[in-house]
Amino acid sequence: MKDLNLLDEEWEFLTGFLPKDWREQAHRTGALRRARGIADADCLLQLILMHTATGLSLRQTVVRAREPSIADISDVALLKRLRSSEAWLRFLTSHLTEINQMGIVKKLSPQRRIRVVDATTVEEQGGAGTDWRVHYTLCLPDLSCDFFELTDEKGGETYRRIPVRPADLLLADRGYSNAAGIRAVAEAGGDVLVRWNSFSFPLQTIDGKPFEALKQLSQLPKRGCREWKVSFAQEGKRYTGRLCGIRKGAVATARAQKKIRHQARKKQKQVNEEALKLAAFILVFTTVSQKVLSAEEVLELYRVRWQIELRFKHLKSLLGLGCLPKYDEQSCRAWIQAKLLCGLLIERLMREAKFFFPWGYRLPSSEPLAGVH
Repeated sequence: MKDLNLLDEEWEFLTGFLPKDWREQAHRTGALRRARGIADADCLLQLILMHTATGLSLRQTVVRAREPSIADISDVALLKRLRSSEAWLRFLTSHLTEINQMGIVKKLSPQRRIRVVDATTVEEQGGAGTDWRVHYTLCLPDLSCDFFELTDEKGGETYRRIPVRPADLLLADRGYSNAAGIRAVAEAGGDVLVRWNSFSFPLQTIDGKPFEALKQLSQLPKRGCREWKVSFAQEGKRYTGRLCGIRKGAVATARAQKKIRHQARKKQKQVNEEALKLAAFILVFTTVSQKVLSAEEVLELYRVRWQIELRFKHLKSLLGLGCLPKYDEQSCRAWIQAKLLCGLLIERLMREAKFFFPWGYRLPSSEPLAGVH
C-alpha cells in the first residue's frame, strides 16, 4: 500500500466530520478566490492545519508542503491565505461545536450577543523569553472570535479593554471581577455574568450596607441555588445586580480548599479562613435581570463559559500557543479560529475512537452512539 493512498484515506475520514458543503464555502467566504499555488479547499485546509496543529512556522509549513506536493507557495502567500480564511474557519468551527445545542444559549442568542471573555499568556517563538498576553472574546454559539488584542505580560485582564455594544452579555471568570470593569460594561449598555471574587469586588446590599456573604450562604440548601439582590458603588454612582450561589459537592470543596492551602504555602502566607469557607460555593454575579435569566440559568450559562476555558487550556497543552503570529489582528483572529478547529477535530476523533468502525470508515448513515455526546 502506498503512503499516499493511506493519507488520502485518513484525510477523507477527517473531513467526514465537516459539513457537506465545506469545500464550496471556501469559495463563498473568500478563503479560496483563486487557485494560484493552492489547487483546492483540501489543499488550503491541510496547510492551515499543518501550521496551527503542529506548531510549525509559516516558513516550515511551506517547506514541508512541497515534499508530498501539497502546494508550492511562499510563507508570505500562506499568511495572506490564512488572513482571508477567518470566515471559512469560523463556519467550520460553528459546525463542530455542540454549544449551540444548549437550551440556555438558544434562548438568549437571538436577542443578545453572548461573548466569552478571556486572556492567556504565550511566549514569543524562538525562546526570546518575551511573554505576551492574548485578550480575546468568543461569541456563542459559533465560537467566532470577534475581538482580539495582544499586549505584553503587564496588560491586565479587564472588561474595560473590550468594546461593548448595547445588549451584549459578557461572560468571564474571577480575573474580571472588579467594580471598574463591570461599570464600564454597564455604562455601554451591556451586561456581565462573572465569577465573583469577594476580595477584589466587595458587594453591598441594595441599601448600601456591607453584604455579609458567609452569613447569607449559610442559608443555602445542600442541593439547589439561591440569589441575592446586591449593589456596588463606583465613581459616585450605584449599580445593582444579583449574586447567584450554589454549594459545591464535598469532593469539589476539598479540592478547592487544598488548592488554597497549597498557594498559601507557596507564597509563605497564612491561609485565609474566609477564602477556605467561600471555596465551598460557586458564586456568580450578574447584571442580567431575573426576568431574563433565573438563578439556575445564570449558573448554567456560567458552566458554558467554563467549558470554553477548558477547551482553550487543552489547546495550550496539546497544540501549543508559542507560535502566535503577531503581524496583525486579522491573521491572529484567523489563527485562533484554526486552533479552535483543531481542538474540535481532535475531540471528535477521540469520540470516534471509543466506538471505532471495524471496516475503517464511517457510513454516511452512521449516527453518533448514545453516550458519545
